[in-house]
Amino acid sequence: MEAVVFVFSLLDCCALIFLSVYFIITLSDLECDYINARSCCSKLNKWVIPELVGHTIVTVLMLISLHWFIFLLNLPVATWNIYRGSRCAC
Repeated sequence: MEAVVFVFSLLDCCALIFLSVYFIITLSDLECDYINARSCCSKLNKWVIPELVGHTIVTVLMLISLHWFIFLLNLPVATWNIYRGSRCAC
């Protein structure tokens, strides 16, 4: 069971890193005026909830599997994502 949790966590973290790179590239395009602000927001807003869900799943899995240290490392980021997701009026 523990190996499955860590393999899923690894895959989820890879997806979150890819998503972070996508955010940076899109914001860089906005900065260079390749896309307008409305287009940038529409591209990025649709990925806020999946990012929230992905990070929350990893945090809850670490809590359920009793990996306290990893859970405590993920908790501040998950809390920030929940706060950011609750502010989003999607």
